[in-house]
Amino acid sequence: MARILVVDDEPDTRGLIELTLHTAGHEVRTAANGAEAIEMLGQETFDLVILDVMMPDVSGYDVMRKLRGLAEAPPVIFLTAKGRAEDRQTGRSLGAVGYLVKPVSRGELLDAVAAALGAEAA
Repeated sequence: MARILVVDDEPDTRGLIELTLHTAGHEVRTAANGAEAIEMLGQETFDLVILDVMMPDVSGYDVMRKLRGLAEAPPVIFLTAKGRAEDRQTGRSLGAVGYLVKPVSRGELLDAVAAALGAEAA
């Protein structure tokens, strides 16, 4: 299936997402913060990034801005506690293909991943 990078500073959240995606057949790598994610994105290729917004060092929005500079930038789904309309608009304006608000169900996450990967394959 797909190679997915999960970026979240909360270990429990990161682990649950990793398990959900791995069980669905995806290869999953994780990053505990935005700086680690930027480093990994510069060294490895991913089909999709699932990205938290509120992280202590480099925000998900800043990671997304850095991604714009990559020639082969993967699609991004934001998965965050920031659910206001303004937050969603910011995510869309940065180019995210999805914006999910925590807590998210397993089905909702897998549907968003399938949609993002389907859009990328088209």
